[in-house]
Amino acid sequence: MPDSEDMLREIFQRQSQLNDEIFKKQDLRDRDGKVLTMAAIREGLEREELGPNGLVNQWLRNYLTALKAEADEVEQDLLWKWWSKDRIDLQNIRVEIVDLMHFLTSLALVSGLSPEDFHRLYTKKHEVNRNRQEQGYSKDTKNEADNKSVR
Repeated sequence: MPDSEDMLREIFQRQSQLNDEIFKKQDLRDRDGKVLTMAAIREGLEREELGPNGLVNQWLRNYLTALKAEADEVEQDLLWKWWSKDRIDLQNIRVEIVDLMHFLTSLALVSGLSPEDFHRLYTKKHEVNRNRQEQGYSKDTKNEADNKSVR
């Protein structure tokens, strides 16, 4: 079985390829009129075209909107009537969670994160979260300064 970083790398590669296929199929174009690609979005990132009308902002917003919609789909599958005899469809919920991962991965790609960057930042942020819990995390003790150490 491959290690977790290899699996994450594969997920990132597959998502980038799928995004490119969707851009082509939907005939989505970049600013120069060429079929949009993840590479074109990365080039905008490298040129620091980070304003409201840049591809980076546009596609972060698009993928965030999709991520929220998928989260809503998970929520719609959850039961809230505690008196009900209904049961959740766990298989469908799992598939919706995987859809969340599709859009989370796209967000990571558009923001310029590699699988290694994602893993590194996750690990560092995980440690911040653990430390917060050990220190009795609450809104009164919350301090965003510890997030600044996550690089």
